[in-house]
Amino acid sequence: MDNLEPVPISSQKHDPAWKHCQLFKNGEKVQLKCIYCLKFFKGGGIHRFKEHLACQKGNASMCSSVPADVRQLMQQSLDGVVVKKRKRQKIEDEIMNVNPLATVLNGGGSNQMDVNLGGQSFGVHDSAEQNLGQLLHTPGDGMSKNVERRKKIRATKNNNNNNNNNNNNYAAAASVYTTNSEPEPVVAPMEKSAFFPKKVDNRIHMAIGRFLYDIGAPFDAVNSVYFDQMVEAIASGGSDFQRPSHHELRGWVLKNSVEDVKNEIDRCKMTWGRTGCSILVDQWTTEAGRILISFLAYCPEGVVFLKSLDATEIMTSAEFLHEVIKQVVEEVGVAQVVQVITSGEEQYAVAGKRLTDTYPSLYWSPSAAHCIDLILEDFGNLEWISAVIEQAKSITRFVYNYSAILNMVRRYTLGNDIVDPSFSRFATNFTTLKRMVDLKHNLQSMVTSQEWMDCPYSKKTAGLEMLDTLSNQDFWSQCDLIVRLTHPLLRILRIASSEMRPAMGYTYAGMYRAKEAIKKALIKREDYMVYWNIIHQRWERLWHHPLHASGFFLNPKFFYSIQGDVHNEILSGIFDCIERLVPDTRVQDKIIKELNLYKSAAGDFGRKMAIRARDNLLPSEWWSTYGGGCPNLSRLAIQILSQTSSVMFCKRNQVPFEQIINTRNCIERQHLTDLVFVHYNLRLRQMFTSKEQESNDPLSFDNIYNVEDWVRPRDLYFEEYGNSDWMALDSYSINTMLLRPLNNEPEEMCEGFDDQEIFMSLKDGEDEHIGVKFGNH
Repeated sequence: MDNLEPVPISSQKHDPAWKHCQLFKNGEKVQLKCIYCLKFFKGGGIHRFKEHLACQKGNASMCSSVPADVRQLMQQSLDGVVVKKRKRQKIEDEIMNVNPLATVLNGGGSNQMDVNLGGQSFGVHDSAEQNLGQLLHTPGDGMSKNVERRKKIRATKNNNNNNNNNNNNYAAAASVYTTNSEPEPVVAPMEKSAFFPKKVDNRIHMAIGRFLYDIGAPFDAVNSVYFDQMVEAIASGGSDFQRPSHHELRGWVLKNSVEDVKNEIDRCKMTWGRTGCSILVDQWTTEAGRILISFLAYCPEGVVFLKSLDATEIMTSAEFLHEVIKQVVEEVGVAQVVQVITSGEEQYAVAGKRLTDTYPSLYWSPSAAHCIDLILEDFGNLEWISAVIEQAKSITRFVYNYSAILNMVRRYTLGNDIVDPSFSRFATNFTTLKRMVDLKHNLQSMVTSQEWMDCPYSKKTAGLEMLDTLSNQDFWSQCDLIVRLTHPLLRILRIASSEMRPAMGYTYAGMYRAKEAIKKALIKREDYMVYWNIIHQRWERLWHHPLHASGFFLNPKFFYSIQGDVHNEILSGIFDCIERLVPDTRVQDKIIKELNLYKSAAGDFGRKMAIRARDNLLPSEWWSTYGGGCPNLSRLAIQILSQTSSVMFCKRNQVPFEQIINTRNCIERQHLTDLVFVHYNLRLRQMFTSKEQESNDPLSFDNIYNVEDWVRPRDLYFEEYGNSDWMALDSYSINTMLLRPLNNEPEEMCEGFDDQEIFMSLKDGEDEHIGVKFGNH
């Protein structure tokens, strides 16, 4: 193999398999080398190599190291080739078997006819293979000779038939065109979508675009479920549609919307007696620098916005925070509130302590998502991780400031961006590293391609640095280790901040798994304790929180996977919840007795259906279904497992709070208060009723705060970036098969919980003599 000479892969080679191999020249012969198992292929072409990657038995050996996503992609590519061949063969057979299909007339010097295939009519001119290419959405290819021969045979038959004056026999089989212009294909309505894309009315899209640009609406406004409802309502109105006036929108339309939102909130409140609710206290800063606090209520039916206030002048007062939170709790109903969630700053901790002293029947909890975000920040401040992040940023800053380079990257990554925006700047650092690891082979294939070598930007200093970094195995090894250390934290961050699934039954187990993954990745205690100490510092209040321990205990998926005795701290947590959330001592005693039935899986808990349902039902639904034999424990379990563990993420910058602050007129102030009430609650409702709709375009202004360090120029001299025209960016579709999913499902968490060291949250972490500095927050 010493005589092999590397050969760049031409940009003209479009088969997806080319991105997963290297070319070598041995004399006059060219060989393929698999970048995964390093096997050489001396013949058989790219199709045989694709079978190798797809692990198909037959002409090629199966690759033992190919990633699962690549194997799936190659299999789908092979399946697509088979389908295309079958379609082509079917059409050829129809052409040959028609007796006869069309009448050919000479008009204006060109042969034109209308061919009917399978109920569809296509114009056939001087090139039959051109029409077949249109039919198959592919250009004319190796079929051209056969098609030309068959065209001559048909023409001979038609000429003979014309000489015999049998044209009447063909009238039902074909439509005749006698114009010189190319005929418009006539397609059967039921079959049209199979061959022709749905026609887009540019006039309508332009009208929508101009309206949104005029009012300054964000581009993702079209993703709103209410945008769809508006379009459908206008379309159903037909020519009788009349737009609402300014006064109608300010008047009866807003009034009816306020009533609709209040009715929706009342529907949620009706469930609070059974599930309880969590009060979420969300503090944030406006663009004008004012500090606002929003109060929301969470239950499994949804999150509702209650009210907001301007706290700019009194933010540091724990006494003031205690009073305003106390007022909200009383308005909701003390008996309905299970916990109050805030950020973890000291003033909130003091206010929370006073609140639980005032109302012993509820808990104060710091936001789990906020704590995890601080853990990720501290991880990113470690010297070696910070250096890797900066290396990765040098790549993305180059890519995202040159249109030509960004187009090339998106072609090689099948439309996937290498920057992956997340909840915060710190989470984005690690989701982006994971994305780059997922796309490693595609990026390496790009910088070793002929297209890259021919690109003038590859000769720039940043382009040469990008080539060096992407070719550096140490860089990729470090990235892979960082992903292994942070992937479980990102997963629990998604679970903790999810509005679709109550998180209380999963947060404790998620952090256990995160610590376990770090321990397995680093093995040596002096190595993994660096990261464990960071977690202990930020997570201590939650690790010892009775609600989180009880959520773990009452989730049957996790509880029945424990081998041996339950850790004493978890048992203490469930006892604490019984005493705090159940004021009646007689009911407390009944719950203690019923706990023994749950522990031993007695009665309905031990049914085969109940055992299967541990993995299939939400924990609260499991208790509702199978907990009838333990009614008191079941009520408590449903209440605990119906809570979230974090303040919800929401686009607060689009809610016009400051208009209320700046308005002095009492009537208009109340008018704007109702507008904000409707606005915020509609956004929260959409979070619950629709799938993820947020734009993940790293260049979108909506994401700029979290991705700015990844996409800003390497320096501040913007004029040096001469090819940064956004109009030069290609339109693209995304194929996510290359990406390993950042799974937010809890299935991977259920493997047993028998490592006692993980349960131990070291309060004396500083005795480990490991120098980890924490920022002030």
